[in-house]
Amino acid sequence: MIVKQVSVFVENETGRLAKLMQVLEDNGIDLNAATIAETGEYGILRCIVQNPDETVEILKKNNFLASITNVIAVTIENRPGGLNAVLKILAAAGIPVKYIYSTIQSLSGEAVIMMKVDDAEKAAKLLTEKGVKLFCLEDLK
Repeated sequence: MIVKQVSVFVENETGRLAKLMQVLEDNGIDLNAATIAETGEYGILRCIVQNPDETVEILKKNNFLASITNVIAVTIENRPGGLNAVLKILAAAGIPVKYIYSTIQSLSGEAVIMMKVDDAEKAAKLLTEKGVKLFCLEDLK
């Protein structure tokens, strides 16, 4: 399933991430999945929320640079090699994976992995055809 991911640039200064989290808290926005990567001057928070379009607007109103990116979300068996089975399908089809991260909340017996790929529609179709279960945001609640 294609999922809208919110990406937020966060300056590397004391308290800036806390300010971002306060804005989310004040607006009742819960992170269903998240990762943050740091470069020298800033970090990029990538997260999955229930209302991504609304979240981006709220963040922009609070002076955060935010955007939406389409990612795919797949469920995998929570066992050694579970993720590799999916990655091999994408590699064989020539679809590069840019980054991955998992959910904060877990599902019974499964791990949920978010993946940024070059062609999300093609990857989602291919994985579905290969029997990989795609994840829906509604599965978290």
